[in-house]
Amino acid sequence: MKGRLVVLGALQGREAAALLVDGQLEDLLIEPGEDAPPGVGAILRAVVDRQMKGQGGVFVRLPGGLKGFLRETGGLAPGQTLLVQVSGHAEPGKALPVTLRLLFKSRLAIVTPGVPGLNLSRRVHDAEERARLEAVAAEAMAGCGFGLIVRSAAEGMGEADLAEDIAAMRALAEAVSADLAGGPELLLDAPGPHETAWRDWADPAPDAVAEGAAAFADHGIEDMALALLDPVAPLPGGGSIAIEPTRALIAVDVNTGADTSPAAGLKANIAAARDLPRQLRLRGLGGQIAVDFAPMPKKDRATLEQQLRAAFRAEGAETSLAGWTPLGLYELQRKRARQPLTELLKEERA
Repeated sequence: MKGRLVVLGALQGREAAALLVDGQLEDLLIEPGEDAPPGVGAILRAVVDRQMKGQGGVFVRLPGGLKGFLRETGGLAPGQTLLVQVSGHAEPGKALPVTLRLLFKSRLAIVTPGVPGLNLSRRVHDAEERARLEAVAAEAMAGCGFGLIVRSAAEGMGEADLAEDIAAMRALAEAVSADLAGGPELLLDAPGPHETAWRDWADPAPDAVAEGAAAFADHGIEDMALALLDPVAPLPGGGSIAIEPTRALIAVDVNTGADTSPAAGLKANIAAARDLPRQLRLRGLGGQIAVDFAPMPKKDRATLEQQLRAAFRAEGAETSLAGWTPLGLYELQRKRARQPLTELLKEERA
């Protein structure tokens, strides 16, 4: 179907959510396994362990014998108790990346205990609507020292509903922030796929929502997900892109296919640049990424870089485009924000 479709269902026995745009899979969330560490967004009570000289951070003890790695080190001492939030995915055996900057998110607002002040999404342009939302938010946060971000999904929302949403997030943030007594403990679990979908895919509003036991089967989501386990994905125009994780980096190779014309290289490379953010997001891949683009004249590199920057501009995960290496590869760095899809579906493939 045309437009944005949110599908809430299950994938091979796990809660899952999918976002389709004009029939193409744009995003996929799958509940991690029972033994998985706390997911991104989970808030935990932690105890400072030891500072890592030369790495610009400190290890913290987390519940269940887990280790976290915290980059904010100012004023911290071994044995100190603090609250942290999981900020990314870690490979097995490595410390979870955590941060002191707690965010309590709902569909309409974000409470920020460590960053005071009231902010409104820039996507709300109407001056009268901005003033209305700010007035509701200011009243809901009166007497609280926490900060608040009103999300664009709040535009047009009734005042009572918005105030209720903010009040719920404020109460949760106040309760969790005050829970400093004791050892390492999980205080707030990461949101599940369905909750995340309702929260983060609400703007722009979907054209339709499908949910139920058969929702994934009805829309072919499982077949789309399993196709992502193949390292090679087709590109428009007959080319292909191969994405293969290694221990050190993610290797990406772009091929032109049967087209051997002089323009084939740039054509395939532009198609790959436009699809690369989606492929990495769906596959849950991040870290250092090296792209071997198809052969093309050096004069076309600037055009290709423009396409890359435009493609990653709207990407949610932090991405740094480093540029070309002396050997002609293109390097970028993408935050490890999710568990790789191959790990989530590994057991089912065996």
